[in-house]
Amino acid sequence: MSSKQVSYGEEMRTVWAIAVTVLFFGASFGLLARAAGLGVLAPLVMSATTFAGSAQFAAASILGTSGAVAAAIAAAVLLNVRYVPISISVASLFRGPRLRRLAESQLIVDESWALSSRGGGRFDRGLLIRAGLILYACWVGGTAVGVVGGSALGNPKDLGLDGAFPALFLALLVPQLVDARRRAAAFLGGAIALVLIPFTPPGVPIVAASAACLLGLRARS
Repeated sequence: MSSKQVSYGEEMRTVWAIAVTVLFFGASFGLLARAAGLGVLAPLVMSATTFAGSAQFAAASILGTSGAVAAAIAAAVLLNVRYVPISISVASLFRGPRLRRLAESQLIVDESWALSSRGGGRFDRGLLIRAGLILYACWVGGTAVGVVGGSALGNPKDLGLDGAFPALFLALLVPQLVDARRRAAAFLGGAIALVLIPFTPPGVPIVAASAACLLGLRARS
C-alpha cells in the first residue's frame, strides 16, 4: 500500500472485499481436500493450524494423487518459506508474552501484511491484526463449507475460483509498484518463477523469486 492516509472505513471495506475471496477459496480447498480423501476433520484442523492457502492446496493435491506424505510436507514448507522475510519485517510490532506473540503471528499472511504496509518499512499493527482475524475466520469457515457441503458447490473451476487468488495477489501487488526499483524487483521475481515452474517442485519458484528482493537491499546499502 502507499503511504497516503486511508480512513478506517476504507481500510475495512478493502479487508472485507478480500475476505469474500478468501471465503470462497477456503471452500475450494475444503472441496479439494474432501475429494482427496482427507475426510472432514483433517482439512479443518489444517486450516485452523496452518492458515496458508497455497501450502494447503499443494499438500492436498499431492496426497490426492497418492503422493508421499513427505513430498506433501516438503511442498508445503517450501511454499511457506516466504513467510520468513515477511515475518522479520513486522517482528517489531509484536510484543508481550511469548504465547500472545505466537498467536498473533499466526495472523501474518500475504494479504494482512500487504494491507498493513505503509511504505518505507512501516506497518499498521492494528490493521494487520484486524485483517488477519477476519481473513482467518473466513478461511476456516470457507473450509468448513467446502468439506461439509462441497458437493453442492460443484467444480470450483466452473465458478472461476481457480483464478480468484492469482487475481487477488495481482491486486495486492499493484499498489506496491510505486517506483522503478520495486517494479524491477516484481518483474524479476515473476520472471524467475516463470522460468522455474516447469522444472522444479512446488514452492521452489516462490523461494527463488524472493531473491529479487535483493534489489532493495542493495539500494539501501
